[in-house]
Amino acid sequence: MIDGAVAPVIELRGITVELPGVRALDAVDFRLFPGEVHAVMGENGAGKSTLIGVITGTRRPTSGVVLVDGEERSFAGVGDSRAAGIATVFQDMQLSPNLTVTEAVMLGRERRGRWGIDWRRNRADAAQALARLGVDDLDPRKPLSFLSPAQKQLVALARSVVDEPRVLVLDEPTSSLDRAEVAALMRVIRGLRDRGVAILFVSHFLEQAFAISDRMTVLRGGRKVAENRTRELERAELISQMLGKDLEGLRALGSERKAHHYVSEGEPAFRADALGRRGELRPTDIEVHRGEIVGFAGLRGAGRTELGALMSGALRSDSGELWAGGERVRLHSPSAALRRRIAASSESRRTDGIVAGLSARENILLSLQALRGWIRPIPQSEQRMLLEIYTDVLNLSAADLARPIEQLSGGTQQKVLLARALAVRPRVLILDEPTRGIDIAAKLQIQRSISTLAQQGVAVVFISSELQEVVRLSDRIVVLKDREKIGELSNGPGVTVDTIVEMIAAESGDDTD
Repeated sequence: MIDGAVAPVIELRGITVELPGVRALDAVDFRLFPGEVHAVMGENGAGKSTLIGVITGTRRPTSGVVLVDGEERSFAGVGDSRAAGIATVFQDMQLSPNLTVTEAVMLGRERRGRWGIDWRRNRADAAQALARLGVDDLDPRKPLSFLSPAQKQLVALARSVVDEPRVLVLDEPTSSLDRAEVAALMRVIRGLRDRGVAILFVSHFLEQAFAISDRMTVLRGGRKVAENRTRELERAELISQMLGKDLEGLRALGSERKAHHYVSEGEPAFRADALGRRGELRPTDIEVHRGEIVGFAGLRGAGRTELGALMSGALRSDSGELWAGGERVRLHSPSAALRRRIAASSESRRTDGIVAGLSARENILLSLQALRGWIRPIPQSEQRMLLEIYTDVLNLSAADLARPIEQLSGGTQQKVLLARALAVRPRVLILDEPTRGIDIAAKLQIQRSISTLAQQGVAVVFISSELQEVVRLSDRIVVLKDREKIGELSNGPGVTVDTIVEMIAAESGDDTD
C-alpha cells in the first residue's frame, strides 16, 4: 500500500494553517492508505490536533488542498467529513452518563418508525456496531454510568463505525485505559485495519504507537519532519526526530536505570499504619523517607490514586494512623496536609488542578497563598524569587508564566502544577500521574526535576500507570491490586516491568473462586 500500488484514501498537500500569532501547520503533506494504521507523533504543540482538525473538518486550512480518493474536497464541518466516510473518536470524548449504550451509539442517527423512534431497530443496530468491534457481551440497554472507561471507549468506537467509515481518526484513544484495556482496544483496532479501514492513530505512548502502527509521521513545530515505516524505525531515532536533538545517550530510554538517591535511615518523613477507607482501600502500611522516591504500581483501579489521596488529605480515611516527621497527625483536608508541608498534585489536572482564567504565575502561587492565609499577601520579592527558581528548574519561560493557563500545552500545565506544589517547600511530595498525556520532552524534564528534588531531601511518592517509568525513577516500589497493597520491592538491577507484572498476575491467580 505504501509503495504506490494502492492509492491513498486521504491525502493532504501543502497544508498550512495560520492561527493568531502562530503557524500551526506549515506546508504539510500527509497520506493515509486503506488497511493501515498510521501514527502521527510529536510533542505538544507540534500540530497533531490541527492536522486532525483539517481531516475532520473542524479546522479550515489557510492554504493547501485536501484530497479524498484523488478528488479535491473542502470540509466546512464535521458533517462534510462524515459524508466523505471519515469518523473520529476524540480524546476524552464526553458522553452523557444518563444515556444507554444504544442511545449513545445511535445519537443523531436514530431509526424512526410510524410512531416515533423504533428502539428495537436501534438496539439491533447498536449491537451490530459493537459486534463489528468483536464486542458481544455489552447490553445495549445498560446506562453508560455503569460502564468501565474501556467499555465507554468501545461505545465511542461503535458510535464511529455505525456508518461503516472508510477512515477512522483516533485521538489519544488509550489515555484513560489500563494495561489490559489497552490490549483489548488494540485487538479491535487491528480488526478494523484488517477489514480495510484506514486508521489515523495519535498517542503520547511510544510503545503503543510502535505496537499498532504500520507507518509513522513525525511533526515538529507545525512541520512534517519525517515519515517512517514503523518496523524500520528505532525508538531513539523517533525521539530524536520528535525533539530535533541528538538523543544517542537516551537510546535505551525504555530500560534506562537511574542512579539511586541517598535515602535517610532515620525517622520516616511520612508513615501510615493500617491506613484505609471502606470501599476505597484496604488497610495499608506505608512509609517514605527523606530523599527517597517511592513508586506506586498497579493496574487502573488497583488503589494507587486512593492511597495517594488518603496520604494527602484529599480523601478521608476511616482507619489507621498517620505520622509526619515522627509526630502523629490528622489530615482531614489538603489544607491540613499543606500545613504539615505535605503537598500533592492530582492526576486530573483539568478538573482538580489548573484554575482556568488565572495566569500560570497565579496558579503557581495559589497553594502558598492559601497556606499563608488570604489576608497575608505574598511579598513581591518572594514571588519573584520563587518564579525565578521554577523558571530555571522546570524550564518555564516568562512568556508562559504570563499567559492564561488554559492556553498552555498539557506539558506546560503539568509543570505549573508541579511548581505550585513545590512553592510550599514540601517535605513530602505526592505526585499522581505527573507525566500523563504530555510530550516526551516535558516528561523527561519533569522526571529529572523529581529526581533532583529527592537528591535535595524531599520524600517523593510517584504514582504512574507507566510501569517503565515507575521502575526507572523509584527507589522502592509499592505494588497494589484490587485496592490492596500486595507487595513491596526494593528497586535494583533485578527489578523490571516483568517483575511487577508477574507479581500482579500471581496475585490474580490466587484470587480465583
